[in-house]
Amino acid sequence: MEIKPQAMAIPKETDHLPKGKYGPVYPKTPACYGFTIIAKIIPGRESIFHGYAQTIEKAVADQPNFLAPLKLHYLRWVLFPINGETYFMYQGIFDTDFDKYTEDAVALFTKYGLNTVFENLEGFPEDWKTNTPAFIKFVREHQRPSFLEYGEYPYATADEIKKALKLKAAFSEMLDQMQ
Repeated sequence: MEIKPQAMAIPKETDHLPKGKYGPVYPKTPACYGFTIIAKIIPGRESIFHGYAQTIEKAVADQPNFLAPLKLHYLRWVLFPINGETYFMYQGIFDTDFDKYTEDAVALFTKYGLNTVFENLEGFPEDWKTNTPAFIKFVREHQRPSFLEYGEYPYATADEIKKALKLKAAFSEMLDQMQ
C-alpha cells in the first residue's frame, strides 16, 4: 500500500460547514484536526508560560500517557511580540474534532486539578473548569484557521502511527535476533 502525501485548501468561508455544538466543524485534513489560537497575554506574565512548559514536561515525563485522552499528534507554544505587547500562539494537531478536543481538555485538567496557562491570557474566563462553553467561546474567538494543511502520511491517527512504530521496532528486534 503506497501512502501519497496530500494537501487540502481550507475554505475561507465557514457558513457551509456543518455545525457542531460550538460552531463550524472544520473538515478533517491530511494533517488530521487541529487549531491555532493567538491571544494577548496579561503583561508581565511571560515567565509563567515558561514555567508552565516545565510543568507539562514533568507531567509527561512522570506519566507518559498524561495527555493521551487528547489524541494529540503535536502541540506548539510560541510567545512573540506585536507592537510592544506579548502574544501567545497555541497550535495543536489531534485526531478528534474541535468540540471533542476542547471538552476533553477541560475534563483532563479538571481531573488532575491543574490550571491552564491560558488563565494568563487577556479575557480568558475565570470559570473555565465549570463553564466549558465559555472556554470554547474564548478559543473560537481567538482561533486563526489555517487555509492549507499538508500531510506526509495523510489522515493517519496518532494511534496508527504508534502501532506502526511498535511493529517496526518488533520487526527490527526479530531481524537482529536472527543474525
